[in-house]
Amino acid sequence: MKILVLGGGFAGVEATIKLRKYGYNVTLISDRDYMFIYPVSIWIPVGKRSFEDTKLNLFDLQKKHGFNLVIEKITKIDIENQQIVTNKTIHEYDYLFIGLGMSKVYIKGMEHTHSICGKPRESITIKNELEKLVTKGSGSINVGFGGNPKDPTSTTVRGGPAFELLFNISHYLNKKGLRDKFKLTFFAPMAEPGKRMGRKAYKNMDSFFEHYHVNTHFGKKIKEFTKNAITFIDNTQLDSDLTLFISGGDGMNLIKNTSLPQNETGFVKINELCRVENKDNVYVIGDAAAIINHPWAAKQGHIAEVMADVSTYNFHNTIIASGKRKSYWEKLHIICVMDSGDGAAFVMRTAKKEIMIPLPIVGHWLKKGWGWYYKQSKMKRMFRIPGM
Repeated sequence: MKILVLGGGFAGVEATIKLRKYGYNVTLISDRDYMFIYPVSIWIPVGKRSFEDTKLNLFDLQKKHGFNLVIEKITKIDIENQQIVTNKTIHEYDYLFIGLGMSKVYIKGMEHTHSICGKPRESITIKNELEKLVTKGSGSINVGFGGNPKDPTSTTVRGGPAFELLFNISHYLNKKGLRDKFKLTFFAPMAEPGKRMGRKAYKNMDSFFEHYHVNTHFGKKIKEFTKNAITFIDNTQLDSDLTLFISGGDGMNLIKNTSLPQNETGFVKINELCRVENKDNVYVIGDAAAIINHPWAAKQGHIAEVMADVSTYNFHNTIIASGKRKSYWEKLHIICVMDSGDGAAFVMRTAKKEIMIPLPIVGHWLKKGWGWYYKQSKMKRMFRIPGM
């Protein structure tokens, strides 16, 4: 039995580890030889974390967990012939777990922006650009995020890292004694950015903006980005020496060019078992999957790992002819420690409740501790706490 897992991120790595725990021989295919821990990459631009320390080497994970590892670029997913084509060879499979990420909605001039949720090395670019402005001694920095017009539920919006990066930059400039020399603005095309975290959390964002002396610019569609400005649909502009923007998610062309069932944004339709309908041997997990029936939900690394756990559990019980099954719908919730450089806020949302707890000082160390714990637990150096 040949089992392939595609993608070396949260979903793919967790699925691979879980399949090994069930005793299966599994091959992970990734175009990078490391997993990038995006939730803590917010500290790279402000010098609190190195790029190397934000990586988890896949070859080290391979040695610990005993899976097969292939570092190749996937060029085609051939569902009909049960083959994965890469830049080097063709891999056949009996069962497939797709844990790939997502693309970004393109807005004119987006090459003039940088994203903390883009390719890993963009975090270093942001650091370098920020240091240039610090050396200059003043400037305008605009941080924001957008959505996908084709996605009415907005589950492809990823705003949390934008808030975190913004507040961390404010704290960083304050420590440099330059905060009053910079204009920081948070922008978004939607009227109520951050509302997905819950009404309570959204209302509390005003206090964060006030505390970190951040201007806001909401409710206007972005027309284009230029080297020194952001232009909106009404032709008004925000001057910008540095624009940091997380665009809305879109399905990858790699997946759009398959026969897999997809929604209007190119994400794969799955059932609550994380299995593709009418494809008993294909599971899709993480960002590549369409989240349905939960319009308040959002794509997070945490949800990717939940889906990895659910899909491998269901796969295993199918193989051993057990009737036991899990639903990822039952485990859906938003959870994050929104770091601000000198503190944080704990945010949690489910279908029935919303929680936001300010955590001055200790919250920052709590998130730093999670980053350390995540790497150590994945490498089997300490006990893995269920659900974390």
